[in-house]
Amino acid sequence: MARVIEPSPQTKAPSWHFPLSVNLEPRLDSPRWLPWATTIGSVILALLITALILLWVGADPVRTFRAIYLAAFGNAYVISDTLVKATPLILTSLACLLAFRMRLWNIGAEGQFFLGAWGATLVIEAVLGKDASAWVFIPLMLLFGFLLGALWGLIPGLLKARFGVNEIITTLMLNYIAVYWVAFWVFGAWSERGFQMTPQFPRAAWLPRLTDFSAILPAFSGILLHLGFVIAMLAVALVWYLLERTRFGYEIRLIGDNPNAARYAGVNIAMMTVVVFMLSGGLAGVAGMAEVTGVVHRLQDRISPGYGFTAIIIAWLAKLNPWAVVPVAILFGGLLIGSREIQPSGLARMIQGILLFTLISSEVLNRYHIRVTRAR
Repeated sequence: MARVIEPSPQTKAPSWHFPLSVNLEPRLDSPRWLPWATTIGSVILALLITALILLWVGADPVRTFRAIYLAAFGNAYVISDTLVKATPLILTSLACLLAFRMRLWNIGAEGQFFLGAWGATLVIEAVLGKDASAWVFIPLMLLFGFLLGALWGLIPGLLKARFGVNEIITTLMLNYIAVYWVAFWVFGAWSERGFQMTPQFPRAAWLPRLTDFSAILPAFSGILLHLGFVIAMLAVALVWYLLERTRFGYEIRLIGDNPNAARYAGVNIAMMTVVVFMLSGGLAGVAGMAEVTGVVHRLQDRISPGYGFTAIIIAWLAKLNPWAVVPVAILFGGLLIGSREIQPSGLARMIQGILLFTLISSEVLNRYHIRVTRAR
């Protein structure tokens, strides 16, 4: 009789498993302190990462951060420069904030900034000329800056409301058109002797600066803070009042929180989309007007170091709170001023990039519980 030989069972190596299991569970309710805690944590983490990079390239992070602080907040003169730098950041951040509260992703504040600057210059080059008083120049330039920025916001607003076109794409592409539109004029019809800038504005078209009143108060001598900062603070108050104390603001927040509920309540979402985009663009346009009339005093092709893009980070760090925009914008203005005093000069951009990454990553903590359990 034949014998059947059964194969012996093979010995299997014991498999190794990670002893812990990490699960993400959606938050049903989030404590009010959590978003601010994650924001502060994001800033600290970004600074730590920056410090590690500085150590890696052989720099002293403590000396570097100290140099930035002293260059931005060391005395009254540099604080004035920081506030001047913060002025367009406040206005462009308000522009982003207003749209973001309705979940409209306006990435075009940079282009709207350029169109506002162009609109303010148009008053001098084609409307009033150079012979007018400051009482005529400044209000009209403010109006044109707002209207041209609002016009640039109208385009993506209409495309979104009428055809459902993604506003991220349209606003982003319109930035490039705005920049090259300004370049066309400053290299062409408005160029000063072929240079990429317009002739200097008449003195009546400059926003008043504190140093202009040094004859009355000598302490103001050399302080370049201008009226644009006051305009920015008034805009903060107006945006806060609009969002928190008016029916219009309530509808913005309702659409942002629950579009279906807003539609059921009879809110005209298409009309609100167009209006909010125009207001958002107008605020960014006022920032451009303030920059050319308060700082540069002429239109040129590189009037912005990326204010419209930095504004996105500021709006999120401020948690879409108009008043919180002010201190955050001042800190970023100080970062821009301070980084000019150190090398490499791109440090401010690097910190902004790292901060954006940590800020986006922190949204995981705001939306999910992280459960760590022992794996079975």
